[in-house]
This record gives sequence, structure tokens and C-alpha cells, in this order.
Amino acid sequence: MALERLAPAKVNLFLHVGPPGEGGYHPISSLMVFADVGDEVALYAAPELEFTVTGPFATALAGEGDNLVTRARDMLLAGGRPTQRFGLRLDKRLPIAAGLGGGSADAAAALRLLADLEGLDPEHPKVRQIARRLGADVAACLIARAVVGRGRGDELSAAPAMPPLDAVLVNPGVPSPTGAVYAAFDALPAGPGTDLPALPPQIATAREAAQIFGAMRNDLEAPAIALEPRIGEALGVLARQPETLLARMSGSGATSFALTATAADAARLAQRVSAAHPDWWVRACRLR
Repeated sequence: MALERLAPAKVNLFLHVGPPGEGGYHPISSLMVFADVGDEVALYAAPELEFTVTGPFATALAGEGDNLVTRARDMLLAGGRPTQRFGLRLDKRLPIAAGLGGGSADAAAALRLLADLEGLDPEHPKVRQIARRLGADVAACLIARAVVGRGRGDELSAAPAMPPLDAVLVNPGVPSPTGAVYAAFDALPAGPGTDLPALPPQIATAREAAQIFGAMRNDLEAPAIALEPRIGEALGVLARQPETLLARMSGSGATSFALTATAADAARLAQRVSAAHPDWWVRACRLR
């Protein structure tokens, strides 16, 4: 037995945020898409339950006692014994605190693998309920395709029909802790909030997508850049490239993305940025 699943990076094409409400949670509206790059979660036969972390960003998780992957495992198996003994391995390929929903995507990938092992449909209400309990983003990551999120981010509805979008992800090698960014957001004057402009039922091209989403915002972008100016530097580099149709920060940072017209444009842009900034994490990808 050896099963593997990609935990795709989540990208917020826009992210509108309101002031904190009951329980301290910030309501949002966002269109989330998922890349063909990400972490990888593997499930394999083992004499006892075990969990290991490998990959280029594994050391950042060393000693972490509350990983979302093990929480997903324990919650799915609560109240019953697993039908088989197994181990889980997380190959951590995405930067930490990067605005790409890495931990949530890891948990969702683990839930799908474990649901398969236990003979459950990944869309089973039990699995979906666990996803919501693990965190607002986990519900969207369980779907792992373009979706509009509202409320805490787990009130999900269909996104416009869109073609796959070619893009480049850039992280300047710094973390952007979500809690600190939201605190900085709260210190700013109140903005438009969670307004959700009308979205067309279909978006035909990347250029049309860039035009539509360019009229929207990421409300966490300014506070994140104020806390970590290198995010602004990376975003500025992307915005100045000739292939870029739209440049924006994802989530609470520190990763920004650029939409391009073609995969060749994305590859060319990624190569140029990597050459100029070899210490940055740069990936060409396709968003769905």
C-alpha cells in the first residue's frame, strides 16, 4: 500500500476582508483557485501510526506538535480503529506562512487519502465536517478547484467557469504570519469590507480574468507589506514584467502571483525572476 496526493497551493485571486465579528473572526469574500504545484502527502503501510516530514521546507516544521495532517488523521479516526496500520509522510515543498494555504491543503490531502483507506467518499458529510472544524481554508482545499468563499471562507459557492490560468508564484523568502497581518489590518481605517462584485457566469480568457479581478483587491496586501517590505519588492518586480497581466499578493502573504496569457509567458517570466533573485522561491504553474 502506497498512495500519494498533491496538496495544491491555494491562490486568492481577490480577498475582500471585513472587520472582526463574533468570536474574533474576520468575514471575507474571495475567489480561490488551486495550482498544479504544492506539497505532497503520502500514505503507506507501517507497523504503527506514524508521521514524518521531508522536503525543502521540512526544517521549519521541526518539533511542531500540532500539525494539521495529524489532526486530520486523529479526527477522522476518532471513535474507531483504522482498518489498517499506516504512516503519513508530508513532503513540504511550499514555503511556510506563505499565503498559499499549505497547511490547509496538507490536511485536505490527508483527509482524502484517509477517506479512501476507510472506504469513505471524500465528499462524505463526516469528512466535510472535519474539514470545516480543522480550519476555514480546509473546506475549500478539500474541493481543490476554483470556488468562491464567504463568511469565514468556508461558505462555498461555484466560481465562474474559467479556463486554466497560467501564472507565476513568487515568495521572497520571508514568512508572513497570518495573525500579525490581521492585527495590522485591524489598525487601519475601515475599508469597503466583504463586498462581492457581481461575477460573470463565464470568463473566457486570461486577459479577461485579469481585467475582472484587477478591479478587485486583496485587503491584506497593504498591512502585510507594511510589516514586511520585501513582499512589496517581490510584488513590484512581478508587476513590472512585460508578461504580467495582473500581479497581486495571495492570502496574507508573503507569496505574490502574476497571471500571464500563456504557459510560455509564465515560464519565461519565472526564469527571468529566478535569475535576478536566486534566493527567492519562484514557480511557474497553472491555476484551476
